[in-house]
Amino acid sequence: MDRREFLHLTALGSLGAVALSGCVGGGGGGGGPSGPTPAAPIAPTPVAPITGKVMLGIDVLAADGFSQLKGLRCGLVTHRAGVNGLGQRTVEVLARAPGVKLVKLFGPEHGIDGVAAADVAVGHAKDARTGLPIYSLYGATRRPTPEMLSGLDVIVIDFQDIGVRSYTYISCMRYVIEACFSLPRPVRVVVLDRPNPLGGEKVDGPFLDRKWRSYVGAYETPYVHGLTIGEIARWAVATPGVLELDEATRRRGTLEVVSLRGWRRSMTWNLTGLNWVPTSPKIDNAKAALGYAMSGLGAMDSGFSHSTGTGQNFRFLTYPRRKAADLMAAFGNAVPGLVLQPQQMADGTQGVYLAVGDWPKLRPTAISLHMLRQACVWAPNPFASLSTGKRELFIKHLGSEAFFDELHTQGARIDLARWLMRWDGDAAAFRARTAPFRLYA
Repeated sequence: MDRREFLHLTALGSLGAVALSGCVGGGGGGGGPSGPTPAAPIAPTPVAPITGKVMLGIDVLAADGFSQLKGLRCGLVTHRAGVNGLGQRTVEVLARAPGVKLVKLFGPEHGIDGVAAADVAVGHAKDARTGLPIYSLYGATRRPTPEMLSGLDVIVIDFQDIGVRSYTYISCMRYVIEACFSLPRPVRVVVLDRPNPLGGEKVDGPFLDRKWRSYVGAYETPYVHGLTIGEIARWAVATPGVLELDEATRRRGTLEVVSLRGWRRSMTWNLTGLNWVPTSPKIDNAKAALGYAMSGLGAMDSGFSHSTGTGQNFRFLTYPRRKAADLMAAFGNAVPGLVLQPQQMADGTQGVYLAVGDWPKLRPTAISLHMLRQACVWAPNPFASLSTGKRELFIKHLGSEAFFDELHTQGARIDLARWLMRWDGDAAAFRARTAPFRLYA
């Protein structure tokens, strides 16, 4: 993050944050005294403030002596960014934890080592350091099968999300929870929480129509959801209809979230004191995580590019045969809080870098919407001729069929202000629905 952006974002919160204890979330009901007894969501309990960096769920688990996992046969769903505060893999932390029996690993899109490209199938493998089997959840199946889950008492989930609905780790989490809860003897789920790198105050962008739920949109949320992965899990498990489970099955399952300590909703990644580990090949730093939220939708089928391969992924906008001045003229004052910085690459390519000038004012997804409209100004409407497959994939990412239909028919005449106002209402309603499941102030 450049110095100017850092200084703007640093003003948003305090590093001396109040820590919150771990909380248990579940679906309620089901089971007698000897069966699973998931608790209803409860208010987070403040504990003593800590100093320094945010304490991750895996570190809180370790500090508590791994008590939640003692004597249990565990599976772990994780990826490259699944590390503790010292940068040690959660795989190895659990493999050597006293009393913990880690027996199986599961990997999402990009694989457990995070090097596979987007939308590329990953095969089963063996972990080189521990010798444990790795079952791919982005290959022949995206849901763990009963055979994969056999013999397990608990599944631990440790993913670093980036706060955006179409990023598939939260989809993987939903499918894992559904599979665990659906077994005749449900497997308990423990989610190790991690910060939302965008903070927890931004809720923004197109809302997902239920009919378009998919692996790139597994929840009915705004595009930028404003929750941690643990909060998503609590909301999903406790709320009928979020998971694809009947009520009896949902209520039989048990979820526990091991909360962060020292994180507050005002804290973007640069305030956490943590080192960024690439969550996927193109999200190689925290700037790219915010860039994905800003420009990811806008580059779909529009002709715009948002990455250069020079450490500015999702932050450097270009358009064929257009100069930096053209982009400045089109977008320079379009999005409050956003600053466009003209740049030229060594090969002569011109574009603009998306910098943050005023974080409280910024709507992260707004630039994408302007990119989609501008594409219809600079060329014949590219969305009017999409194939059926491309149209469906576009809507699955965007979430709103009605917005796409208006873009398809109206092109540059689309009324963005009306859509932004509508999605403001959706965001407010979503905040209200998910408020009981938030773990952090």
